[in-house]
Formats: sequence, structure tokens, C-alpha cells
Amino acid sequence: MLLKNLHHKLVLQAPQLLRLPVSLIPFAAKKAAMVFILQRVFKEALEDGDFEFLEDRLLKVSVDDLQLSCFITLQQGQLLVQEQSDSFDVSFAAGLNDLILIAGRKEDPDSLFFQRRLRIEGDTELGLEVKNLIDSLDLDELPKIVRLALNDLALFVQKGIQTPEMTLERAATI
Repeated sequence: MLLKNLHHKLVLQAPQLLRLPVSLIPFAAKKAAMVFILQRVFKEALEDGDFEFLEDRLLKVSVDDLQLSCFITLQQGQLLVQEQSDSFDVSFAAGLNDLILIAGRKEDPDSLFFQRRLRIEGDTELGLEVKNLIDSLDLDELPKIVRLALNDLALFVQKGIQTPEMTLERAATI
């Protein structure tokens, strides 16, 4: 029970613990990492032209509890990331743990949207296209080590979000 409590607290407090270290990383380094990851994860979708809907339009992605935002666009077939913009076409915002759950396929974006844990604002049609592209992502296309790490992290978060009382209740019903 002590380990479950510790796990639960660690998962819930991780964003607060990471906020300062993440804020100290220069945006140029964050940008380079994001572009590398996005180009790698969405390589096939980019080659197939699945991102054309984002051409010269801005997607704002915010990790609320890290106080981190960036803007993503497509120009000449390349995904670009920028730190600031006066405007955006659509915005996706959620907490770190929820974004990890979405990325690891442990939570459905629609469920989180209806629970108000994922906010999509702006151009509804563009937001739906972004969500559908994320849903269609084939995790098997990721390098095996990345896929396994993402799965393990998402599973760790999923189990950690559950309160120890929920775990006991679930065990009692089995």
C-alpha cells in the first residue's frame, strides 16, 4: 500500500517537479528535439501528404501543468515549431499525464475531451483533422525502443493516476 501511495503521488506531482527544469531548457533545444521527434513519428504521414491541412496554419499545443506551449505548422512539406505567435488556428491543451496517456494509447482523446481534460479550441474542422491524424498514428512505425518506452511510461502514469483506494475496490470486485 505504501508503494501504491508513493507511485500515485509521484505521478500526480511529476509535472510540478518537472516544470522548473523544463523551463530552464532553452527553446532552441526544445525545438530541435520536438522537430526531430515529430519528423520521425510522422515520417510516413508527412510523405503521404496527410499533413497538408496544416499548411500555413498554426496548431498551438500546450502542456498546462508544465506551462509549456509551442506552435506547429507545415511549410513546404516540413513541420516547423515556433515558440510564440500572435494567433493560432486551433489549440490543443491538456496536462502532461493526459498527453502521455493519449500518446501511449491508454486514453482516447474523445473521452478526455468530454471529461474536459483535453481542450480543443479554435477551428473545429482543423482540430478534428489533427485529432484524426493522431488517432491514425501507427505506434508500430516507431523505433522499438521508443515504442516500448512510451508504452511503459503510459502504463506507469495510468496505474499511478488510480488512487490506492480505487485499486483496492477493483481487487475486491474480482
